[in-house]
Amino acid sequence: MGSETLKKIKTLMDATDLAKVLQDVAQQIHKREPTDLVIVGIQTRGVPLAQRLRQHLSQIRGTDIPGGSLDITFYRDDLTRIHRVPVVKGSQLDVSIEDRIVVLVDDVLYTGRTVRAAMDELLDYGRPKAIRLFVLVDRGLRELPICADYTGLKIQTTPNQVVEARVQEVDGRDEVLLLEKVEA
Repeated sequence: MGSETLKKIKTLMDATDLAKVLQDVAQQIHKREPTDLVIVGIQTRGVPLAQRLRQHLSQIRGTDIPGGSLDITFYRDDLTRIHRVPVVKGSQLDVSIEDRIVVLVDDVLYTGRTVRAAMDELLDYGRPKAIRLFVLVDRGLRELPICADYTGLKIQTTPNQVVEARVQEVDGRDEVLLLEKVEA
């Protein structure tokens, strides 16, 4: 059995597209959600996306929007399968989430397991009024009944494809790529 490598199929978003998505979603959230918001990013790439979304919303509303980050490592249902030694980055929330609307932010929605784990952890911090989900890309192929309230791009992929989001703060550039697994 050979090893797999990833081959680029196409660029789904460049830096300009990604910036526009965040501005557009900030406008949508501003119009649809009351002022008691908390924006929470899921480690790793959801955190900088959440910070940028908070900046846009803070500019629109003229007030600071609280936020934080979740490290779902110990809430995953597949931890023993994917990590021999888990890398824990820690969670942090600026404010109580009690009776507030929490917008969870992640880069790619695939099986739904990451979001389920994030909701489990979030509920350990309190009981929000509602939890909303923003994902940069929804690639389909869900294993759990989870859907995003706000989506930058929705595409249908195959199990042999990978959607890779890259953000400046982590990867040195902003882009979203569609890749395909190929035998090496």
